[in-house]
Amino acid sequence: MNQVIPIAAPHLDAADIAAAVRVLRSGRLVQCREVAAFEDEFSATAGGRCCVAVSSGTSALWLTLLALGIGPVSYCIDHAAAAAAITPRTAAMIPVHLFGHPAALGPLGDIAQRCQLALIEDAAQAHGASLNGIPAGAAGTAGCWSFYPTKNMQSIEGGLIATADPQLARRLRLLRNQGMEHRYQYEIAGTNARMSDVNAAIARSQLRRLAAANQARRANAAALTSNLAALPGLTLPAVPAGAVHAWNQYTIRVRPGLGDRDAFAGDLHRAGIGTAVYYPVPLHRSPAYATADQLPSTDTAARQVLSLPVHPALTDTQLDQVITAITAIAGGRERAA
Repeated sequence: MNQVIPIAAPHLDAADIAAAVRVLRSGRLVQCREVAAFEDEFSATAGGRCCVAVSSGTSALWLTLLALGIGPVSYCIDHAAAAAAITPRTAAMIPVHLFGHPAALGPLGDIAQRCQLALIEDAAQAHGASLNGIPAGAAGTAGCWSFYPTKNMQSIEGGLIATADPQLARRLRLLRNQGMEHRYQYEIAGTNARMSDVNAAIARSQLRRLAAANQARRANAAALTSNLAALPGLTLPAVPAGAVHAWNQYTIRVRPGLGDRDAFAGDLHRAGIGTAVYYPVPLHRSPAYATADQLPSTDTAARQVLSLPVHPALTDTQLDQVITAITAIAGGRERAA
């Protein structure tokens, strides 16, 4: 079998490596000039908001909750279901711009304002996405990004929080730096969630080519959609009017008529096509977060979703391979059904 086409292809180019080496040679490694410069530069992606770079996307979400005084959730959130789930104990809503698809935040914003809730956007997969001209991560109380290697831009590891509230931004900076703005002057109980300048230098380099990389993702997604649209048994991702999708993942549904999703993925793997399931076990079914909540739409999606290669490193030949393999496998399964 030929080498499998990967589901993601994290790429560090010569400029990224040079940026990291420059910082290593400078001796200024943690939360220095590169971090501040990256925060300033990423602000344009976050609608001009105050930006706070941290150690990971998880840290971004966690520190935002801490900074707001909250104790430590298409496939995007259903605002009607969210409204029905609010109780007197609810302090925040965390809509996820899942797979790079911008969630519709207008109705959620109304709910958050009416119920006096924080609205924290999980934009970990949505670098450069927008809805009706508003960047993902720039509409709520705060937006949180990840720069893990499988994201649209990476820093090897890292995260960032953007907010329009300067006081919240200051509290986030305190929390990431052990509670201090000036050395040994502890204002609050904080943690260590700092981004290194090596990570920031790589992120700055990657940010410069984010728009081009996202355009390549959109071209690949358009090719997949135009060539797979007529296949029975598959539900393809849709992009509503006014939305700019970041295509962190191109995620289809394998409907019951085509049989088992995992068997379908196995056929693709044998044809040399890498796939992934995001996410096979919903949080409400996992041991750490198990609840009695009934989330049937989430359960169904977890059984059916399958992500295909869409990353910008795909060659035209590889894209043709993906389309040819899916067409053949879906067609064969439909005839056998």
